[in-house]
Amino acid sequence: MRLFKCQDCGQVLHFENTACVQCGGVLGYLPEANALSALDLTDQQGEYIAKAEPSRNYRFCDNVGLDACNWLVPAGAEERYCLACRHNRTIPDISGPLNKGRWQKIEVAKRRSFYSFIRLGLPLANRGDDPVAGLAFDFLADAPEVGQQVMTGHDNGLITLALIEADDAERVKRRSAMGEPYRTLLGHFRHESGHYFWDRLVRDGGRLEECRAIFGDDSLDYGEALQRHYNEGPPADWQESFVTTYATAHPWEDFAESWAHYLHIVDTLEMARSLGLEIAPRADQTGGLSTEVDFDPYRSTDIGAVMDAWVPLTVAVNSLNRSMGIPDLYPFVISKPVEAKLAFIQSLTHGQLPRP
Repeated sequence: MRLFKCQDCGQVLHFENTACVQCGGVLGYLPEANALSALDLTDQQGEYIAKAEPSRNYRFCDNVGLDACNWLVPAGAEERYCLACRHNRTIPDISGPLNKGRWQKIEVAKRRSFYSFIRLGLPLANRGDDPVAGLAFDFLADAPEVGQQVMTGHDNGLITLALIEADDAERVKRRSAMGEPYRTLLGHFRHESGHYFWDRLVRDGGRLEECRAIFGDDSLDYGEALQRHYNEGPPADWQESFVTTYATAHPWEDFAESWAHYLHIVDTLEMARSLGLEIAPRADQTGGLSTEVDFDPYRSTDIGAVMDAWVPLTVAVNSLNRSMGIPDLYPFVISKPVEAKLAFIQSLTHGQLPRP
């Protein structure tokens, strides 16, 4: 993710902004151009000229009217929804403020996920393009009156996300109960999308044997593996080869967890680059904790360069968090085997074979 600037006044803008806080101008995001653009209303009903892309007119995604989106669609397009929102299959009943507020939080995380997908040029067929296996989302509320508890998960392109995950207190409660150091809406999207892109890029992309050589045999019974994980927990030496304890459950989960972390890393590094962050601690005479993000993490094909920038940055931000008495921003360790997994994922996103 990066920062943007208002084309009218130069004010720094954030991805979710719908109006400039300085000049008050209306803003909309152009996903294809990766631009948060100041807009001028035309004499056509609901159409705007985007100053970042003035060659055609645009209109807002229909979800803008529900305060759940700020993305633009070409004015002449048949689609009512933007590139991200057209993947929604089911949204919850939003007639009440509680459900609506939770859904709006989910939509923020979803758009941030799609920012990464689009920046990486990943295949994004929706159910209109591929009715059987296109990427789609069901955002569902529990129905305790009929004993229904929604489980977040993925099934052949359909990602289900429990609406209750947008409740901060409930999410922290679940994180604590599961012994997790990290649990966020954005993390859910990135993890579950890993299962979808495993299907598209590994299974359908002819990379299955390469993936198995790194992550293990995915043909192992998934249900039995999960049950064993919940009954026995991770192996004592799990940090030597896995980024999280859940990654030890099954090769599919290892891939999804590693995929999520790759997205965490490149997106956070892009923001660091956008902010011009440079880490050069005075106590570090060797330069081992120094970093400057002077490359585009989304375009990099060198996992070593990504790690060289990432590790010092996490030391810095974790130290800042500890100074405020809050948990580490990135409470994970990237071992060499995990780095090799991230390298494979990087090769998938760039259509390359992994380095030997």
